[in-house]
Amino acid sequence: MIWEHFIWFAVVALLLWAFGAAAAWMGKRRLATLSTVLGLTVFFGYIVLMWVSLERPPLRTMGETRLWYSALLPFTGLIVYSRWQYRWILSYSTMLSLVFVCVNLFKPEIHTKELMPALQSPWFAPHVIVYMFAYAVLGVATLISAYTLWRESRPQPVAAETEATLSTLDNLVRVGLAFLTVGMLFGALWAKEAWGHYWTWDPKETWAAITWLAYLTYLHYRHLPHPGIRPALWMLIIAFVLLQMCWWGINYLPSAQGTSVHTYGS
Repeated sequence: MIWEHFIWFAVVALLLWAFGAAAAWMGKRRLATLSTVLGLTVFFGYIVLMWVSLERPPLRTMGETRLWYSALLPFTGLIVYSRWQYRWILSYSTMLSLVFVCVNLFKPEIHTKELMPALQSPWFAPHVIVYMFAYAVLGVATLISAYTLWRESRPQPVAAETEATLSTLDNLVRVGLAFLTVGMLFGALWAKEAWGHYWTWDPKETWAAITWLAYLTYLHYRHLPHPGIRPALWMLIIAFVLLQMCWWGINYLPSAQGTSVHTYGS
């Protein structure tokens, strides 16, 4: 499955996700769910075909990880919509997925079958996939945080709705942090097998620890007596900025150039 075919799968998936988002706004839950699932089937179908074509997991380059993130955002949005019935969440997850799809379309990469020896570890695929799912869950939590901040700025916000939203955010962060933790453990096992050390404070590892601590800080803050609403919401947004630094921002750090084993190749 060559990269040039991606646009056709992406367009079909995005149209199905957009139709599902519109159905959610109209209160048609079954139609919204069906359309979103069909879009996910198309998109994940492309990932599977690409996996077969490359004869390796499509996780080596930054563009390949964006593929997973583009699919996992609507997947997570669907979970949140099914559980808490936020009518707007599918629209936001679709728009954010569109951004990552467009980045891949406008910045094509060369995808080859070769994998460096370190990436041939059995821990490689689960480590990255678990992390991408965690990033998607925490990305949706960030969307809800931003939406809630906007709603709180309006006159007479409904306190009961805000508290219910914060409870949802707590659950999402717990899930996201759990997957971050599992991803870090998989990464440590991978590092031990590939390079002989579980942890070396490589720039990527350092920022992974910072991100993990940021979300842990949020959960501890939420357990304080009478935690503020706006500080909690801003903490999640700041934590997501740190997550972006961990994911792709380290590629531009001078300290990572030529030394980090975690910078993505193209």
